[in-house]
Amino acid sequence: MTKRKFWSITGIIAACAIAIFVYVKYYFVFGEGVKAGELNFVVYKGYLFKTYEGKAIQAGFNAKNKTTSIQSYEFEFSIADKQIADSLMKCGGKNVELHYKEYLGALPWRGKQCFVVDSIIAVR
Repeated sequence: MTKRKFWSITGIIAACAIAIFVYVKYYFVFGEGVKAGELNFVVYKGYLFKTYEGKAIQAGFNAKNKTTSIQSYEFEFSIADKQIADSLMKCGGKNVELHYKEYLGALPWRGKQCFVVDSIIAVR
C-alpha cells in the first residue's frame, strides 16, 4: 500500500467519524416527551442568531427529604417555529403542556437549549 492510498483511506475514515459524531451530537433526537408547567416567559434574543427561548415552572413535591415539601423545577427550552413562539408569547402565566425534542447538543440557529419545543398540546 502506498503512502498516498494510506492517507486517503485514513482521511475518508476520519471524515466519516466526524460526520457521525456531528450527526449524533446535534441532529439525533435523544429524547422526546411532554412537559407541563406555568409558562414564565418567551423571548426572542441573540446576537448573531436570533432565537426564541422560554421557561416554564413545574411545581412538584420533593420526596428526597423526610419532610415533604413543594419544590419548583425550571424547564428551559428553545422554540424553532415562529408560529409556536407567537402563540406561546400570548400565554404568559398560563399552564401549558409542551411537546419537545431533546438533543445532545445545541446549535446556535436552533436555540441555546438542548430541549426544543415543537408543538403546544394544551393551554389552561
